Amino acid sequence: MAADRLPGRAGEFANRLDALLARLDPRRGWSGVFWQRDPDGMRACLDGRELPPWDVVEALLDDLAAAYGPGAAAAERERVRPLHAAAVAACDALPGARDALADRLDVMLREQRYAAERHARLRRLLSAPASAEEADALRVDLAWAHDDHTRATARCVELRTRLAALDRRPPPGAADARAASGGRERGATAVPGAGAGEGGRRARRRGSARFAGLAEPQETAPVVVPRPSAGAPDGPAARGAPRGARFAGAGEPATPVPPTVVVEDEEAGAVVAETVEHLARLRAEGRTGEAHALLAEAARWPVGRLPLLAAALHRAGLGADWATLLWEAAALPPERLVAAADALTAAGRHDDGRGMLRQGVARPAEQIGAAALRLDEAGRHRQALALLDACVRARAPEEAARCAAPDPRRLVPLLLQAARGVSDERHWDLVHALRVAGHAP
Repeated sequence: MAADRLPGRAGEFANRLDALLARLDPRRGWSGVFWQRDPDGMRACLDGRELPPWDVVEALLDDLAAAYGPGAAAAERERVRPLHAAAVAACDALPGARDALADRLDVMLREQRYAAERHARLRRLLSAPASAEEADALRVDLAWAHDDHTRATARCVELRTRLAALDRRPPPGAADARAASGGRERGATAVPGAGAGEGGRRARRRGSARFAGLAEPQETAPVVVPRPSAGAPDGPAARGAPRGARFAGAGEPATPVPPTVVVEDEEAGAVVAETVEHLARLRAEGRTGEAHALLAEAARWPVGRLPLLAAALHRAGLGADWATLLWEAAALPPERLVAAADALTAAGRHDDGRGMLRQGVARPAEQIGAAALRLDEAGRHRQALALLDACVRARAPEEAARCAAPDPRRLVPLLLQAARGVSDERHWDLVHALRVAGHAP
């Protein structure tokens, strides 16, 4: 094995990735985007010299779903996820892994701050008078900035999780020492930063926003902690899934997310209060990057907590932060997006729910259609229609018609039902667009 290759488990993953890419058209979809934007990075992954973050794999799986159906993508995901997890574990066991992860985290934190600043600047420009052409160009740039920030935020969570896992590992020989002392010694737990080469020596700036080394997503919901550096466990919505103009909405869970009931329990109230207090402190200290990261993590809480958080933020005079959180939440996978909008609507926050859906359907139309299918199959017909309704209202008829691509037989009737609920004119515009797309009603 060449010196610059990753461990053998990464090679197994690279072989599987090669097989996945062989089934995709390198000129279309996210595969086409990756090959066009970063051919060297793609080759490095296929050669086993780089380990792509999980969001890149999810994007390719989304291509597979579009080409062969959701079932094929779900089956492939079950095969590739454990291989990716094993490759991550093998890479993190290498000497110097913690330094490398810390450097990558530094890179991603800078990317996160830059993307947040760029997004704010573009929003200001978009609010000023401009020609239709200029406004369209700004919207595209805004979507890219949104994608960059969402990606960087999710990867920061992942990198912190990997660093925390490394910090929990006992140093070499600790198990033998503990056995020799009958397990009575104190301080046997590994201390963060105790390994060789730890501490403040982070002058190196390795890594990139492209492949910042995500860990395998966990199946538990993310928990926001007061100190972002502590590293919250990842959840289905915090996978660093591609979003925005480049990577909008890839990475939806293979199985539908069940409806969530709003439960105002004591634990939720305590978490909300602690988070709002921490956010207010960050704002007072001018730590805008950390505040934005905290909001991005809160957007991925269990959806039943969002109405509580909205009320608490407004009481604390942080209404602008609630708007930022809604923008972040709009990048959730479609099933969770609809559940979150439902929770807000049920709590009387109708405008928030509608606005979240309107922003959330800016992702590729094929993904919206696939998500609507999953919702409908799970018996969540009303939520499937709500998702398609938002798409029909927010997108041009030609774009909305592309929602039918994953399964025209089942999706065309749902799309038309949603369009009829908007207006007769929108219904007939969509009928025409569907016919042009080859999906005659």
